[in-house]
Amino acid sequence: MRSTDGPERIEAEALRPALHGFFGRSPAWREEDGVEQAAAQERSAAAVLVPGRPLIRLRQVHSATCLVVDGDGSAVAGRCGDALVTRSTGVVLGIVTADCAPVLLADPAAGVVGAAHAGWRGAVAGVLENTVAAMVRLGASRENVRAVAGPAIAAQSYEVDEPFRAHFAADDARFFAAGRPGHFRFDLPAFVIERLRRAGVGHAEALALDTFALPQRFHSYRRDRQSGAAGTGRQLSAIALPAPRH
Repeated sequence: MRSTDGPERIEAEALRPALHGFFGRSPAWREEDGVEQAAAQERSAAAVLVPGRPLIRLRQVHSATCLVVDGDGSAVAGRCGDALVTRSTGVVLGIVTADCAPVLLADPAAGVVGAAHAGWRGAVAGVLENTVAAMVRLGASRENVRAVAGPAIAAQSYEVDEPFRAHFAADDARFFAAGRPGHFRFDLPAFVIERLRRAGVGHAEALALDTFALPQRFHSYRRDRQSGAAGTGRQLSAIALPAPRH
């Protein structure tokens, strides 16, 4: 869905009743926008989920670090890391991406949600396993965790070379399809889903939305780099627990 002045919001049935959205590129985004303009657009998108509540974001560094958000989240906002989990209602957890996979997670029965930034580095390092483990420590059950990977670069758009493939275990060879000599097509969404399954989640799915191939809907770091664009925007993915009914 798309509001008249905001970005497209994509929802996944598996994550309901958690309030969530994989947001597309903002219609207001311009290449010359700075950090403050981008942050304002992110907050505006997050307000669609829980009006008047803070958006908690980290300084993403392609790590395996997952932080727990207590209370209003002010204690962790802006710290380095690539995943967040909480059991606090009304707190909006957000991550931004532009080809990496945004992963939103929820255990509705336990009242625990999470958000992870899963680029290849973070996924290899264990950011998804760490996110699921943090949710379990908050009371979630692995078999009840539902995880959805949002818009990300697809295999047909993601050409890599042999040194890149060397970062992966031999068992992960199936995520690399042969391309031109010395190159491969890496299936990041499928790799992310496999890592989630290894972590023991009960449900894992990926949305079939290629950020590189859909320039009107999504930002793409690789597409902008290839075209010589001066900068790349980021799209927000966010999740929050609804307030309990009285």
